[in-house]
Amino acid sequence: MASIKNYPWISHFLGSPTGYVVHLQKGSVRHEGVGQAFWYRPAVSVLSEVPVDDQELPTLFHAITRDHQDVSIQANVTYRFIDPVAVSSRLDFGLQPAGAGPATGRDQVATIIGQLCQSHAIDQIATTTLAEALERAVSQLRTVLTDALRSDARLLSTGIEILGVQVLAVRPESDVERALQTPVREQLQAEADRAVYERRAVAVERERTISENEMASQIELATRREHLVAREGANARRAAEEKAAAGLIDAHASAERQGISADAEANQIRLLGEAAAAREAASMEVYQDVDQATLLGLALREAAGSLPNIGNLTITPDLLSGALAGLLREPLGGTALADAGRIAAGTTGNAGK
Repeated sequence: MASIKNYPWISHFLGSPTGYVVHLQKGSVRHEGVGQAFWYRPAVSVLSEVPVDDQELPTLFHAITRDHQDVSIQANVTYRFIDPVAVSSRLDFGLQPAGAGPATGRDQVATIIGQLCQSHAIDQIATTTLAEALERAVSQLRTVLTDALRSDARLLSTGIEILGVQVLAVRPESDVERALQTPVREQLQAEADRAVYERRAVAVERERTISENEMASQIELATRREHLVAREGANARRAAEEKAAAGLIDAHASAERQGISADAEANQIRLLGEAAAAREAASMEVYQDVDQATLLGLALREAAGSLPNIGNLTITPDLLSGALAGLLREPLGGTALADAGRIAAGTTGNAGK
């Protein structure tokens, strides 16, 4: 930015590298250019400083579509002053003294460019519907505004060059925009829900697969357990059969042993019986020829050996007479009488005892 130093009746001007100064004195150009430094008399001089760097002009305006919908258009125009002398003669870029109002050249340029942009944009938007404007208006407006501004006679005669036009946004009213966003929002929500459902379905499918694997594992374990139980049962049955067979063999052996023992015992008993019978037979053969008195004496002797001890024995006359009568009914030999006497003596002795 240029700087001015004031002295009595004279001032000094020092320009900037981006400002083109035009010094007019009495209607004629005394100094012009970028980065100028000179002395001048304020009373008879007019200074104008035109920027020569690129200028950015943001603009915002509204337009109506063919289907009567209001849209807002946000654009940005880049321009520069290619003829500072012409600009200074057509627009107000004068350097004002201290305390005076600022120059209005920039505002004038903004008004001119803004009105041109709005006019051409309104004409273009009026031929499209809202949907078409939202879909293709940005690129169409950029082309239309660039061509229109670059070919505008007023800008060319003023010394303004349009470097570029950028259309940043074409937006409908907030209510319409929300209404237009609703289907997309619903579709996105549906897509999100579908993704969630698919993810849940995949999770359920995986859980089902895991459950089926677990069930298959359980079935396999149950089958193996069944086979194990069957094998254990078969082993137990075989063990029982073997045990039963062994027991049967033991029983047969025991029965055979008992039969053998019984046969041996029977044989022994038979032999003993035969021996006893033979002895009895021999005894009977011995006693066959012995008389009754002898047998009676022998019987008394055998009986006396097995009788209990008798403390007192009373022999009545009847008993003695009957016994003597029986003895006297048949004659006794000497041996028989002797045996009878011994028997009587033994009986008497035992009775005494």
